[in-house]
Amino acid sequence: MGILDKRVVLVTGGASGLGRAIVTRFVREGAKVGVLDRSEDRCRDLARENPDSIATIVGDVRSFADNQRAVRTTVEQFGRLDSFIGNAGIWDHFVTLVKLPPDRIEAAFDEVFGINVKGYVLGAKAAVPELIKTSGNMIFTVSNAGFYVAGGGPLYTASKHAVVGLIRQLAFELAPKVRVNGVAPGAIASDLRGPKSLGLENASVASIPMGDLIANFVPLGKFATPDDYTPVYLLLASNEQSGTMTGSVVNCDGGIGVRGFPDAAGGRDL
Repeated sequence: MGILDKRVVLVTGGASGLGRAIVTRFVREGAKVGVLDRSEDRCRDLARENPDSIATIVGDVRSFADNQRAVRTTVEQFGRLDSFIGNAGIWDHFVTLVKLPPDRIEAAFDEVFGINVKGYVLGAKAAVPELIKTSGNMIFTVSNAGFYVAGGGPLYTASKHAVVGLIRQLAFELAPKVRVNGVAPGAIASDLRGPKSLGLENASVASIPMGDLIANFVPLGKFATPDDYTPVYLLLASNEQSGTMTGSVVNCDGGIGVRGFPDAAGGRDL
């Protein structure tokens, strides 16, 4: 019997990267998991791996209807909803304000904030009626960029700061019925993609040679994998393990916060 035996969880962006690692770990711990992801191929692969424990929904987190459909499908298949994990996100690849093309900045802003912030709000709105029934919880993926500079450019950094505010506000509004917390990973070897509006939809974090830099700079000396972060999500999803926690963001940055972040973007533009 696992920590999350008989629990039902919905994860956005759960078909790749950190999201997929969360889904795999939660299933191993006994949970049934719904996955909302925009990749039909990856959803098909994920469902094929464990059809009895995973329900996949192809959709866009920027659509309230798709979020509602994901909640409805998960509850219809597994009977309830105990946790909503807002995890879908994109990264701006350190594109600075000076380098943002003027004719693309509005579209890039809308895309980054639409996925990283609006997607969380819409998912929370769709999930909250079911979570109130179960005295459940919400968990949002933040980033070291939710607290420090140089974890991305101004669009990504601002979006992740916004997520920290969202967590605190929802924790206040939804107490005592629903707990709301976050996980702030540090640098992570994953396939997190960039904005299509900036021509970065096929670029990923894994394509940037950050391994040696991070390993030498981060106090813990490790370039973390998605699997390294999953135990913190388990902690926050379990009412027995973290029943006194709400409005908290667990920093898992390997010690960046006590040392500062290098200028990974390669220097300022001025």
